Amino acid sequence: MKIYTKQGDQGKTSIVGGKVNKHDIRVEVLGTLDELNCQVGLARAELAGVNGQLNEELLKIQHELFDCGSDLSSIRTNESKEYKVNAEMITWLEKRIDEWVDVTPPIKRFILPGGTKGAATLHVCRSVARRAERKISLLHEEKGDVPQSVQAYVNRLSDYFFAVARAANHLAQTNDVEYIRGTDVFTFGNSEENKKG
Repeated sequence: MKIYTKQGDQGKTSIVGGKVNKHDIRVEVLGTLDELNCQVGLARAELAGVNGQLNEELLKIQHELFDCGSDLSSIRTNESKEYKVNAEMITWLEKRIDEWVDVTPPIKRFILPGGTKGAATLHVCRSVARRAERKISLLHEEKGDVPQSVQAYVNRLSDYFFAVARAANHLAQTNDVEYIRGTDVFTFGNSEENKKG
């Protein structure tokens, strides 16, 4: 079986509901989610053996990124059709964000992406997730058929990657590096002083 079809040679691609240009915003969104999934796979490979729980969480997220793509890949003609991404997935991300933040030292300023290779890879995931979020917002503006659950999920996902990137450095006993010309902008962390705020 050949993996190439030649159907895209004229700059078109098929989605559920018909063919669109390969530069269509919907295809841009799907491509960005695919790129993010690849980056998460790279992060999993980099962090293999470091933290089993984190690896399992990233695997779960890879499946859920496919769910996001599935929900966004078709031109909806049946508004009653159930989407795959739901409020439970978003709540799970929020819980994991809170728990990872609680195991890392408090911060007050922006930090530079980096530290260990695993943490740096997770920061790339965070950045690509933000780009996916921007493209999803544009898709919603242009087409108007984006489920709110997907928008919320991807928004929360970038926060998750920030939290676990910091946790990956902390677990490796590597300090985050604060932006030296920044000012205090954060009031969260695991210190009692910060929790009072």
